[in-house]
Amino acid sequence: MTRYQAAIAAATVLFGLPAIAFPSPSFWTSYSHRRAAQLECNQASFASVLPPEATIETVAAVPEGGSYGGGADDVAYPINPTRLPALCAVTVKVQSSASSSYRFGLFLPTAWNGKFLTIGNGGFAGGINWLDMGPGPHYGMATVSTDMGHNSTMEMTAWALNNSEARTDWGWRATHGSVVLGKQLTEAYYGGTNISYSFYNGCSTGGRQGLRELQQFPDSFDGALIGAPAWWTTHLNNYLTQVGLYNLPETDPKHISTALMAVLADEVVRQCDGADGVIDGIVSSPELCTFSFTPLFCNDTNTNPDSCLNPAQVQTAQNVYRDVYSPNGTFLYSGLTLSSEDQWFILLGGAEPSPFGLGYDRDFLCNDPSWNWTDFNLSRTIALAEKLHPGDATAAQFDLSAFKQRGAKLMLYHGLADGLVPTRGSEYYYNETIAAFNGSRAAVDDFFRLFLVPGMQHCWSTPVGAPWSIGGSFQAGVMGPEYWSVPGFEGSKRHDALLALADWVERGEAVESVVATAWRSPMNASSGVLRQRPLCAWPAKAVWDGVGDQDQADSWRCAG
Repeated sequence: MTRYQAAIAAATVLFGLPAIAFPSPSFWTSYSHRRAAQLECNQASFASVLPPEATIETVAAVPEGGSYGGGADDVAYPINPTRLPALCAVTVKVQSSASSSYRFGLFLPTAWNGKFLTIGNGGFAGGINWLDMGPGPHYGMATVSTDMGHNSTMEMTAWALNNSEARTDWGWRATHGSVVLGKQLTEAYYGGTNISYSFYNGCSTGGRQGLRELQQFPDSFDGALIGAPAWWTTHLNNYLTQVGLYNLPETDPKHISTALMAVLADEVVRQCDGADGVIDGIVSSPELCTFSFTPLFCNDTNTNPDSCLNPAQVQTAQNVYRDVYSPNGTFLYSGLTLSSEDQWFILLGGAEPSPFGLGYDRDFLCNDPSWNWTDFNLSRTIALAEKLHPGDATAAQFDLSAFKQRGAKLMLYHGLADGLVPTRGSEYYYNETIAAFNGSRAAVDDFFRLFLVPGMQHCWSTPVGAPWSIGGSFQAGVMGPEYWSVPGFEGSKRHDALLALADWVERGEAVESVVATAWRSPMNASSGVLRQRPLCAWPAKAVWDGVGDQDQADSWRCAG
């Protein structure tokens, strides 16, 4: 043990810190060798590594504490990460067809631990997700993200109009190409040293990207952290149009205003909070709640249209909660969950359906900028989507045997208060995977765990003070460009799902729970911790011991 290691070991005892596992002497010998033999951080070094269709755009040495990214030119991700470790930043452009190309960015940390991390995107966004790449080098991982083949915000779809090659880049090709070339550049930069483990972290469309990649290319990742995946593109995006239509037109008596959505949200908490046996303002077991609209009915004593529901509005709400089937009884998609109402404005709050559905129908399926959403028919449009399968984007393969056989691991999490991508869609994917393994949950649990996050909305945050931060995609960046992991708990596998996943992959320690964190001000880590609780691998749930502080994780255990 070196003098530095001895000093750190003494500090762990003196201050009660977690024990630190030091790399073996052979690691340091190997590390020193590859540091001496690695490429220089300049364009000439990288150019010879790439195939003819790929070119280096930029290479920059970023000092300790520095910042890097695309800035305002990267319209989807204009905020650059700050306080970075020392690293080499590389941007590459790849010609993916005669009429299309994509770009990817790569962070190569000076202190590399041999691991590789791929970062996902969101919605229809086109841009290198530099902000979400920022945490990677803090973990010691070389980190890559692609722009998906275009430059746009997450709601823009005009780039897909009559552009099948761009759709394919968005659907899967840019992700896969970035993984392959990113790994090649990484191993070359570190003197030909092989990557020891490869991981993925993405939510929403990023969740779909990761599932799509590991389904078709099971050797891409050793571990994947998948959040709220928009995996069933041909069905989900059409469902999003249908949900908007439930609440349109705005002049119809059935229309629920955003003010009424808030009233409904409060009533759901009032009725469903205690379904898990604890009154804490958080709906933790929506599936156990038998919700009644009766207290919300407009009557002689309450006729205020902003505080009560008429029969048509009740029917609209019931439609939103209900799973959707075709006229012949075929399941099409899952409805939204009780406690998701605070995010209904995304899908139901406009004068037309959400761009996440409308844009897909108009620019991916119909190739018609003048397409009228009033002509939409869910079953017919899903049938068209299944026929055309634009971009080959859907990640609907449930037999993950090839992924499992490699020893790879998958953690999927989803907020129970998600008002954009229905939580039950993730439950459906998990259950269909079990069915693909002959109904054996034990066979699936061996490599795939599902975690439901009470009170968390889409990918991050909460309206009810529920613990939500677990080191998932977007979660650190939305609180500030300087953050990584779970602020205040950086490097803790108990609190950080990516580190827990890595431990499962590398040491075989299956993840039974991850402690989620909430702050007094939901998006401000400096406001102090509000509460922490364990998230349990389904079907287990966090159960309060009935004695301890409900805001302390140690007062809860996983049971069921």
